Amino acid sequence: MKILLIDTCGATGSIALAGAAPSPVVVSLPGRSAAERLVPTIHSLAVGLGLSLAELDAVAVVHGPGSFTGERVGLSAAKGLCHALNLPLVAISRLAVLASLAKFASPDQPSAARIHALLDAGRGEFYSGLYADGLCLRESLQPRDQLLAEASREPQQLFVVCELAVAQSIAELAPQLVAEPTAASALPVALARIQQRIFDDPATIDANYLRRTDAEIFAKPIAAAAPPLSATHPAAPAR
Repeated sequence: MKILLIDTCGATGSIALAGAAPSPVVVSLPGRSAAERLVPTIHSLAVGLGLSLAELDAVAVVHGPGSFTGERVGLSAAKGLCHALNLPLVAISRLAVLASLAKFASPDQPSAARIHALLDAGRGEFYSGLYADGLCLRESLQPRDQLLAEASREPQQLFVVCELAVAQSIAELAPQLVAEPTAASALPVALARIQQRIFDDPATIDANYLRRTDAEIFAKPIAAAAPPLSATHPAAPAR
């Protein structure tokens, strides 16, 4: 099965072709060059492997969270290829890819632990994804304080990160630091989705921004300005 994989969500973008060689062939797109170099690099990679893009069986794209511009660039290219070549599309969360890279200390640990993947979202917040047995339980944008509070209530979690700053910020949770995922890192997730025939509609799929809603943004200062409950109301009787 020949699969083109695209990931332009991080600081360094990459593409990979799987199935045309014994192992996936990966090409990096350094810096902010993805917008202008992505499509030409895809064509060059295919030509170098003696492959026509029409021979592809599917396109998989990591659609965020991450760089807003990178998410749109990669997703737009994937949509265009799928539309032009009538190929199925698999859109994959970057958090799901990161979670798939976690390594357990013992063989029986996967049944006992949830995997919590974290990416830096800036301003003291994290892109957070919680997974169990390969299934997504939740993806959200979490402040550090909220993350630590939840971790104290649910200790059976393996935290996995790919950014040193994130690892240092949550050092008390003993996170597992792995290499930053490339497009090829998404292959196991993509293959699982393809085997289950779980595809995305190129016409409607959007980038995985994980932004807070307007209600959350505007509720925050209101909640901060409100007096404590005990200052205005007596405590409720115990039941």
